[in-house]
Amino acid sequence: MPFVMAGNRVLLSVQEALVSFGGAPLFENLTFHILEGDRTCLVGKNGAGKTTLMNIIRGLKDLDQGERWMLAGTTIGYLQQDIPMKAGQTVKDFILEDLSAENQHDAFTYRMEMVAEPLQISLDAQMDQLSGGQMRRAALARALVEEPDILLLDEPTNHLDLDVILWLEQYLRNYSGAFLCISHDRKFLANVSDKVFWLDRGNMRVCPTGYAQFDEWSGTMLEQEERELKNRSKMVDMEVEWASRGVRGRLKRNVRRLALMKESRDKLRADQSAFQKMMAKVEVTGTDVTSTSKIVAEFIKVHKSFEDIKILDGFSMRLMRGDRIGILGKNGSGKSTFLKLLIGELEADLGKVKRNKEVEFSYFDQKRSDLKLDETLWSNLVPSGGDYISVMGKSRHVCGYLKDFLFDPSVARHMVSTLSGGQKNRLLLAKVLADPKSFLILDEPTNDLDMDTLDVLEEILSAYQGTLIIVSHDRDFLDQTVSKILAFEGDGVIEGYIGGYSDYLDEKKQKEAVAQGKDKTQIDVPVASAVAAAPVKKLSYKLQFELDNLPAKIAGLEAEISDLVIVLQDADLYQRDTGLFFKASERLEAAKSELEHAEMRWLELEEMVQLITATAPI
Repeated sequence: MPFVMAGNRVLLSVQEALVSFGGAPLFENLTFHILEGDRTCLVGKNGAGKTTLMNIIRGLKDLDQGERWMLAGTTIGYLQQDIPMKAGQTVKDFILEDLSAENQHDAFTYRMEMVAEPLQISLDAQMDQLSGGQMRRAALARALVEEPDILLLDEPTNHLDLDVILWLEQYLRNYSGAFLCISHDRKFLANVSDKVFWLDRGNMRVCPTGYAQFDEWSGTMLEQEERELKNRSKMVDMEVEWASRGVRGRLKRNVRRLALMKESRDKLRADQSAFQKMMAKVEVTGTDVTSTSKIVAEFIKVHKSFEDIKILDGFSMRLMRGDRIGILGKNGSGKSTFLKLLIGELEADLGKVKRNKEVEFSYFDQKRSDLKLDETLWSNLVPSGGDYISVMGKSRHVCGYLKDFLFDPSVARHMVSTLSGGQKNRLLLAKVLADPKSFLILDEPTNDLDMDTLDVLEEILSAYQGTLIIVSHDRDFLDQTVSKILAFEGDGVIEGYIGGYSDYLDEKKQKEAVAQGKDKTQIDVPVASAVAAAPVKKLSYKLQFELDNLPAKIAGLEAEISDLVIVLQDADLYQRDTGLFFKASERLEAAKSELEHAEMRWLELEEMVQLITATAPI
């Protein structure tokens, strides 16, 4: 009889497993289950065993002890990272390659076409003639159209345009089977997952609420562990401090970076005229871009086309010293052309591009053309020789600097050609960011990066004082690092927005709502605006009573959430008391929602009090 949990059959179960790697235990007492309909993301530090866990699920890695059980007839699909090339093989043949003849029916062919179109991949294209990004799309198409019961996805958003990522999110939300996903794209994970497998120091912890709440949940887990250790030994174990550094540090850094970006964006909104000048649509005669000017570059009515494809159509813009600009857009919409015009690799068909004579560019090229593959990591960082590299004006030992980018010092003398794609990206970032010039351009820097490296990169960029342009489809990354967005919409249309990706999306939704006939004043009216419309001398008794009692309510909810998290920390709770597990999980989600609502309500009422105080007669 199939193993059932809360109405969902268990498709695969691993119980009390011991898994060794290189003679040392990687996992001990590993226990987890994959249920029908699970939407799970897999997270953990480099070397935590994410790839090994996927191989255990696929049956490619034997257990030293314990049991792996799979429901009879369950199929497992996997997004391939390394694709062997076969001369003349088409994308269609590649997708059909391992499919049995009886499954190659019309419905499958239709599904294949429906997936290939949004992934922007031709079924008739030859695999050995595709770019790296196109090959990844072909591999993703193959994994999706097979529709296995358990779908394993390793970095599925790499090399995808933002609109394709949004399509993939919707596809996975409607996916009939279960899936397990590894990704550095935090926004993607938050949007598709309802469970997190966290690999932490040889153990798996299960967050039952998805990645959107993972940082808060994992932080609570570590705080509870720290309290227990303090109670036992009056001393915090160094291992916990090391493990918690990433989670707690990321929470603190994210809050600080977002606060800095908010301050920058608010300042920019306060001077809308400056933004309008940057995105000038009117006749621009241009100015002298001298060494004393705050203008670092200027596009003056620039036209650029390739054959019949219009890239820039009378585009005018001023880039000011200290600008932090994120660039969005589909492949072919003009992002790379814009960058090449900016640095002087291309000439405009009409119009002018002026640059400050003293501006120097540092350029991270997603093709990694600046890396010398036949040399070592060491010699790439210090081509003139020596043991030290200048990093932001300070001398650092090469091995110590490589550790900042999560390289083991033992690989410092290895050839760059032996590195994976993600490692090459990390090395090029280390090279570019050691001594960034006054204008830093990063073209898709997040591809193939893990979350820890992303956190390092975000921290470095938050401290960078020069002019910054980032081309990326990583929405959380853009929210953390830029204060303006240029959206390349295609056919020469480029729109400018103040803020990060989330601000861009909100404003775009408002524009679409207005275009559909909705009253703009009905959209997201701030509380302050509502209060200002009807000024009062003080809060009503009811509102004041609510405000006075909210702190106690918030504290109670925080305590309840902490208790529920402790209950759900028990890895055996699934089997021992399924009803309690799901009851606690549901209540945890509801309590978090209530807490968020209570905190927002407290802020609203406090804002009312401040407004009343500010407008009261003296």
